[in-house]
Amino acid sequence: MTVTAGTPIELVERVYRTLPERVAAGRQRFARPLTLAEKILLNHLDSVDVDIERGETYNDFHPDRVAMQDATAQMALLQFMTAGLPTTAVPSTVHCDHLISAKVGARIDLDVAVDTNREVYDFLRSVSAKYGIGFWGPGSGIIHQVVLENYAFPGGMMIGTDSHTPNAGGLGMVAIGVGGADAVDVMTGFPFNVRWPKVIGVRLTGTLSGWSSPKDVILEVARVLTVEGGTGAVVEYFGPGADTISATGKATICNMGAEIGATCSVFPYDHNMAQYLKATGRDAIADAADAVAEHLRPDEGARYDRLVEIDLDELKPLINGPHSPDRANRVGTQVGEQAAANGWPLEISSALIGSCTNSSYEDITRAASIARQAAAHGLRAKTELLVTPGSEQTRATIERDGLIADLEAIGATVLANACGPCIGQWDRPADANAGPNTIVNSFNRNFPKRNDGSANTLSFVTSPDTVVALALAGRLDFDPTTDTITAPDGSEVRLQAPVGEVLPGSGYERGKNTFTAPPANGSDVVVEVSPTSTRLQLLAPFPAWDGQDYRGLPVLMKAQGKCTTDHISAAGTWLTYRGHLENISGNLFLGAVNAFTGRAGEGRDVRDGTVDTYPNLAKRYGEAGIRWVAIGDRNYGEGSSREHAAMEPRFRGGVVIFARSFARIHETNLKKQGLIPLTFADPDTYEQIGEDDRINVLGLPPVPGQPVHCQIVKPDGTVIDFDGLHTFSDEQIEWFRAGSALNVVKRKVAEGQS
Repeated sequence: MTVTAGTPIELVERVYRTLPERVAAGRQRFARPLTLAEKILLNHLDSVDVDIERGETYNDFHPDRVAMQDATAQMALLQFMTAGLPTTAVPSTVHCDHLISAKVGARIDLDVAVDTNREVYDFLRSVSAKYGIGFWGPGSGIIHQVVLENYAFPGGMMIGTDSHTPNAGGLGMVAIGVGGADAVDVMTGFPFNVRWPKVIGVRLTGTLSGWSSPKDVILEVARVLTVEGGTGAVVEYFGPGADTISATGKATICNMGAEIGATCSVFPYDHNMAQYLKATGRDAIADAADAVAEHLRPDEGARYDRLVEIDLDELKPLINGPHSPDRANRVGTQVGEQAAANGWPLEISSALIGSCTNSSYEDITRAASIARQAAAHGLRAKTELLVTPGSEQTRATIERDGLIADLEAIGATVLANACGPCIGQWDRPADANAGPNTIVNSFNRNFPKRNDGSANTLSFVTSPDTVVALALAGRLDFDPTTDTITAPDGSEVRLQAPVGEVLPGSGYERGKNTFTAPPANGSDVVVEVSPTSTRLQLLAPFPAWDGQDYRGLPVLMKAQGKCTTDHISAAGTWLTYRGHLENISGNLFLGAVNAFTGRAGEGRDVRDGTVDTYPNLAKRYGEAGIRWVAIGDRNYGEGSSREHAAMEPRFRGGVVIFARSFARIHETNLKKQGLIPLTFADPDTYEQIGEDDRINVLGLPPVPGQPVHCQIVKPDGTVIDFDGLHTFSDEQIEWFRAGSALNVVKRKVAEGQS
């Protein structure tokens, strides 16, 4: 398989060749008009002769490509190596963006990262070469921006081992964030299995203007739908307002759809997408899309499971936070009132622009237009201002066009082309977060400890241009639409609304070439993993189910409130061990708040009553052969796609996870690793589980469509029966029986080669 820095037109033409026929058959089958999401999914079905029901049936698909970022690629490729195949079955890429820590500035931080992570980069480079995978080295940029610039295309389907993979929906692609085991399925030639999603329609009218931006669209959608509202659904944007938003603006909106739990988000193909494809050197793809454009948009009268309407003319700038991306506030007075009521510091300690959500050329031009106004009046940022370009192409272009200089003129520091502070890779001085402090950023997530590892930091999410305005004012309650800033000469300056350029007038500057294509034949490439490495560890298969019900399981952890994948398996400095399952298991549940004590990261050993950290308890239980359960609240596993949050509990002896509800990716990851995720049929059952109780899970394996009979056994012997609900399909039950989905894949590969 030839892997290039871009999607070959032949692949696109192959997708479009079957599109009209599949769409026509779909209309006939459902006897109604189709949504865009349905058209794309129908065109990628493994078999058309299957039952399809929104929100109910599990169906097999064949995505066009796989993309992996370096933190998740390690475990995904360690799993792929065990499959026994000579190359990947679909075009795949690795992107080095997560392991670069922000501290000083772009050049020094990148050099330090290359030295610090040499072992991991060498592993990823060699394993990519061996198995036919394209390799984007450190400094290339953030995976989602690089994919948008090179690989995404209207009507395509991809999966990526990062929850913000839906960014590619900005170019009309169904792009789904998954765990590494799902990626292994596709890379080994097996279908991607997922529940056929519901479709939430967001009809946009009007036009964005003034200080309102695409970021405000998704912040408003998050306010309406909340962090759970998109679970199990594709969010499809349409209407006249959708066609007024640039392709990169659309990508911003689709990217942050991960924060409402959506399977993905998608926009219909339009002129803006065609222009972006041409600007990034993909004229042939734009021409091919034009030829099938009617099939790359929803049909008139398409049916949605829920409809949200937003008038862009009426949309005002929002700032969401802290602690949850759906906690929406209007900029200015409203957020100021909330700050006063909750004791949030009004003084801003740091302002940050960038991330995979907002680091396009258009984003930077809007931010720079504010910076130029400020500099003309002698204003400088009153707080630290950090800027992260989304890709090497974006960085080179904004440097050429003087935009970096504009931002530096008001005190900004430009960081490396990487995720950086957005994912906790921020080497922040200890005194900056020694006490409660407020930061504003154009990122996507704002969970406690997300950005700098400190629970003292309160993170607020808004648009890049609003971030710059707030940095200049230095206060959280500043309203750039009405308020003024005092200049050094004593005059009062009101900032004019930002002005952005959708595409660079002089075209994109490619910058340094950071892509390495794999050799035509990688069979001679040796991938070495040292047995003494602290960062990489070859995987041993998880054991198959022993055929017995689970009885007498202690409760290792019962979480109070929000328990995201950051709480289950923290990022930040723990990214160091993403390729070493044993070592990274040292962070298991460190962020989870114990519902029995209110303390984070520690629980009680049921055998002797001693208190220890959750990872130590899990290790002790695992080494003693004690299987256990964990208990979550609502939307358990919200956030990142990281499968480590499922692999670590499995590795340490966890067998069942109960919750009031699960986030989609995490629920699938748990099943993939051989665990059983169950939701309480009666949510109040959560309250009945005590610290010293034991849990029985009976009648295994789960039966599709039937609850699992479970019991709480109190210390005095009292038994409380309850039902655990599940979403297992017949195929997923085979994962459980085999011990993991990977064990099933290995068996099928071996059978196919025999």
